[in-house]
Amino acid sequence: MSRNPINIGFVSTRFAGTDGVSLETEKWAQVLSEDLGHHCYYFSGESDRPSDKSVVVPDAYYRHPEIKHKHDAFFTKKFRSPSETQWVYEKKQTLKEELMKFLGRYHISLWVIENALAIPLNIPLGWAITEIIAETGIPTIAHHHDFAWERKRFLVNCIEDYINMAFPPNLDPIQHVVINSHAHHQLARRRGTSSILVPNVMDYSTQPPSADAYNADLRQTLGLDDDEIFILQPTRIIERKGIEHAIELVQRMDKNARLVISHASGDEGNSFAKRIKDYSHLLGVKILCAEEYFRPERMVDDNGRKYYSIWDAYIHADLVTYPSEFEGFGNAFLEAVYFKKPIVVNNYSIYATDIRPKGFHVIEFDDYVTDDTVARTLDILHDEEHRKQWADKNYLLARKYYSYEVLETKLRILIANAFGTNNLDL
Repeated sequence: MSRNPINIGFVSTRFAGTDGVSLETEKWAQVLSEDLGHHCYYFSGESDRPSDKSVVVPDAYYRHPEIKHKHDAFFTKKFRSPSETQWVYEKKQTLKEELMKFLGRYHISLWVIENALAIPLNIPLGWAITEIIAETGIPTIAHHHDFAWERKRFLVNCIEDYINMAFPPNLDPIQHVVINSHAHHQLARRRGTSSILVPNVMDYSTQPPSADAYNADLRQTLGLDDDEIFILQPTRIIERKGIEHAIELVQRMDKNARLVISHASGDEGNSFAKRIKDYSHLLGVKILCAEEYFRPERMVDDNGRKYYSIWDAYIHADLVTYPSEFEGFGNAFLEAVYFKKPIVVNNYSIYATDIRPKGFHVIEFDDYVTDDTVARTLDILHDEEHRKQWADKNYLLARKYYSYEVLETKLRILIANAFGTNNLDL
């Protein structure tokens, strides 16, 4: 525990649901508060965090109607109007005032900016944060999950000046944190700034939950037959998740199996979801877009309808598919390892450079499913002893490289960099 606890403010467009930013923020806050003894508070446009520790400003949310309307306009043309420039300035001023109130209300000594200085979903928010750092010198950890240059849809825009200024900014009080080695290299090359690599983590010191009375009926609720293979695709339905590969794998397995996709399309539209449904129908593969059955946590609504958490899906799954073509890191991979499930993985770039060298045992393929991919998948499903050996080995590796203990060490260093070693229990 820290001898000198501090108040830490997390800032983002959203802290809600099961997106990667919200999940990792929760893990950071848990380690900072429970293990290191600091106090955590939140500023965002949407939040499911404790209300007494949170400030919610609707304009900070990237899907706020006004913010989204302007965002969509900014990324469809090369030049903006003077009125659009004025709008950005005025909105920045409003958000800046709200951020300053947040810092003062909770006496924030250090703030952690969660992706709001990385991906330009809310231009005025990023500018406001940058300006406060430049004017106050407040110690800042900028936790970057993905950058504008990683997404094709951000290449054409009329706000390149703001992106260069604030996404991310290069200011002395900022410690930049990235989640993979590629981002580490690209940030240095494109912005001339150093960064610290802090991978995504799971609490591997706590054993995963198992089947219980609440989730005992999950397979039945999802409409799965008793002998049907439950293949879980624990992602949103968006193009870069490579779900077509999972559909092809199921088709070529030629077994009584169903692909269950846990999340909806999210903020990237529904046209690809239709494409996935059409493709599965074309191949004769049973899929279930199961987002209506899951919530961030178990709950029963006012009408008595029961909802499950994504962890319940992992518990009952026979196999996890993770055929992504690009990921900032790979939370679903860590979750599948946590629940000791066999995994089929596309050898996406971050997996190849950051995760694969650690020695995990998974079924890999390079960009397309092969006969060997199918054969190895069937083998692991039929060989219980082999599955257990893989699962146990993977769990130990994940605990070594991606545990809360690893995160705690990294956070201690970041805080020491900002305040010296008085905040460390040495």
